[in-house]
Amino acid sequence: MKKSLFILALSLLVGFQANAQKVEFEEYKLDNGLHVILHQENGAPVVTVGVMYQVGAKDEIPGRSGFAHFFEHLLFEGTENIERGEWFNIVSANGGRNNANTSQDRTFYYETFPSNKLEVGLWMESERMLHPKIEKIGVDTQNEVVKEEKRQRIDNSPYGKIIYRTGVDKHLFKTHPYGRSVIGSMDDLDAAELSEFQDFNKQYYNPNNATLVVAGDIDVAATKKMIADYFGTIENNAETNIRETIVEPAITETRNATEYDSNIQIPAYIFSYITPKSVEKDAYVLDYISSILTGGNSSRMYKRMVDQDQVAVQVLAFGQANQDYGTYTMGALIKGEPDWDSLKATMDEEIKKLQTELITEKEYQKLQNQFETRFVNANSSIEGIASSLATYQMLQGDTSRINKELDIYRTITREDIMRVANKYLNPNQRVEIKYLAGTEPTNDKK
Repeated sequence: MKKSLFILALSLLVGFQANAQKVEFEEYKLDNGLHVILHQENGAPVVTVGVMYQVGAKDEIPGRSGFAHFFEHLLFEGTENIERGEWFNIVSANGGRNNANTSQDRTFYYETFPSNKLEVGLWMESERMLHPKIEKIGVDTQNEVVKEEKRQRIDNSPYGKIIYRTGVDKHLFKTHPYGRSVIGSMDDLDAAELSEFQDFNKQYYNPNNATLVVAGDIDVAATKKMIADYFGTIENNAETNIRETIVEPAITETRNATEYDSNIQIPAYIFSYITPKSVEKDAYVLDYISSILTGGNSSRMYKRMVDQDQVAVQVLAFGQANQDYGTYTMGALIKGEPDWDSLKATMDEEIKKLQTELITEKEYQKLQNQFETRFVNANSSIEGIASSLATYQMLQGDTSRINKELDIYRTITREDIMRVANKYLNPNQRVEIKYLAGTEPTNDKK
């Protein structure tokens, strides 16, 4: 959701310089089950208020996909005390910005304000949780907004089905709901009754299913009092979201698929794998592997396929470690007429090198430097810290992992890289996708 209405004059930098620093925080629970995380950083007069709800695309029922993402939009429509259409005006008038995003596992809303407007942020998020207006006019309005978002990002965007994974995950996951797209089906949303949206809100948007994070220039004691005042009396409409464990059977032989995209002229060849969930060390090792193989113009695949063999105009990679499983997708935009067998052999040769040869010490040091920089950048703003704190608490069960992640990367060895490449990146464990220009041919018989 691209709904930032203004940019604070401040940079939001909060004290991370050349080296990563420990993120201090305090966490506790209210009687109604709301998990609260506070991070005090008084380096700049800025504060972020965020609420993460444990509801994502994987919680939707068959035939009603897209609900979690739809609510990302719908819950900006208004509440009993915020008139319809006024949410963004209130944020802007108080010198703030806001946004929201949805994944397979959770939905996150946040506002960033000058720190003297902290109470406005807490009031607005308590309003969203306590009594949002789920009305037909709002559902109809946001239905059109979501349809337009789908057209812009996926239907009419080059390689949209790769970037947003609607043309990838369905081939990887046959049992687990990760096979469904986050944006969902427009037909499902059209078919839903107003009461179904109201029931979805009652089921998931409760204090016992949420984490509130307040990060920035705060007074902790005063903030706790405001949180108790605004959130402490909110009652739950349902039990905590207890998720069923769904096991995706391992891929044991190569799956082949073809996807079509009328927005492109250059075809692509894609390999995609199911990888470990976010809490496992091997997920971090795969981040290293992705960087080695396809991380920019100095990566092995780029040098081989673009510079040396000149069979590709670009290489690509998308790695994502979710709560239950991860995915790693790599590939190339093809130069000239595709020679699929040759492309496959080239890609497999580079993977094989990782499986049989240790990377050089120079490559290894470069990786460590890159990932330390990435970690520092991810936590160089109040908004980034707020999102990280909520994510580690809700999806990994340990808020303190924000201070452990860099150490995990530092413990990865060259031998780990070889081991993980052998464990997960074999031909019989993947989906191979030919991503072609044009539209899918019809099989209608005359």
